[in-house]
Amino acid sequence: MTKLSTSVNTTKLSELIKDKNRNEIADFVNERFSERYIMPIKNLNPNEKHGFSIMAVSCLMIESLESFKSGFKDTKKKSKKTFVKFLSTEPEFKDFVGYEESFYSDIRCGILHQSETTNGWKIVRKGKLFDNQTKTINATRFLDKLEKTLNNYTSDLKFEDWESKKWKNLNKKLISIIKNC
Repeated sequence: MTKLSTSVNTTKLSELIKDKNRNEIADFVNERFSERYIMPIKNLNPNEKHGFSIMAVSCLMIESLESFKSGFKDTKKKSKKTFVKFLSTEPEFKDFVGYEESFYSDIRCGILHQSETTNGWKIVRKGKLFDNQTKTINATRFLDKLEKTLNNYTSDLKFEDWESKKWKNLNKKLISIIKNC
């Protein structure tokens, strides 16, 4: 029995899926993402926070969250597609429309592969979410927008029909997670 979040292990998740328990599964998804990505950053002493780390964690969350929403078992050879889709379709990130591919290569890949942003992109913790003139991202606001996106997604799941595309995609991902454990 592998724990998937504080309150859900693989056995419980399998039971929730079998019972088609939309509310508890949606709560599990929210708990899992909050515990892994959002709360570790938010619980830091403000003097210990760094925009670079916030964006690194945010990039992990985007790729993971979009794989849940798209039903991807993994994002192997789909990372770029995942970021482009997320940034071009999520209302909270409308400021990044037109910059999706550059964000992927210069933020996500820059942080992951070079431990820095590239091509003039900057990360700060003040100001507006995104200044496209200076290619500057406010990491604190970015994480807040991710949290809102997560909350909207998990709230919507509670009202979606079990046979909807959202649930079919999510269940593909959840079954994959259980198999990986």
